[in-house]
Amino acid sequence: MENDQLNHYKLVILGSGSVGKSALVLRYVCDEFLEEHDPTIEDTYRKEVTIQNEPVMLDILDTAGQEEFRSMMDAWINAGDGFLLVYDITQQSTFDEIILKEPIIRRVKKDAPILLVGNKVDLERNRAIAKSEGESTAQSWNCDFMETSAKDQTNCERAFTTLAARIKETKTPKNKTSWKLCCVI
Repeated sequence: MENDQLNHYKLVILGSGSVGKSALVLRYVCDEFLEEHDPTIEDTYRKEVTIQNEPVMLDILDTAGQEEFRSMMDAWINAGDGFLLVYDITQQSTFDEIILKEPIIRRVKKDAPILLVGNKVDLERNRAIAKSEGESTAQSWNCDFMETSAKDQTNCERAFTTLAARIKETKTPKNKTSWKLCCVI
């Protein structure tokens, strides 16, 4: 199917610097893991996938986590159909910061799907945020939650396909009402 005929879903990844946003994207799109990575300002990736038996094009926006790029967040949110909010399970400050992003997204995109992602589960021995804390936060936001590891491939593909499926659900009309047109004279 040609790109023009595919549904396009824009996924935006937000989180602090060094939580592994780029690592997750690179693992999903290219199936590679880089131990070292230069800080991202803004990178975009595309991947054609099948979501619920329908081919779709995912446009993935990998955003900067550094403080100096905060002014770009509104533009990133406006561009997105769905959001991966990523924190590092070994760094409490990254969880605290991601909690502040949800109300900003909801202000701009009230019903946009969000997936809360606790990354770096390969570092379980250094865990600072309990899985139950991520789960309860996601429940209070009425969104999905999962833990991932780009390094050992835990739930990388699942995170992106879950969010894409939620986007598809929001873009599919819930009631397909058929109207019969008739002429009354």
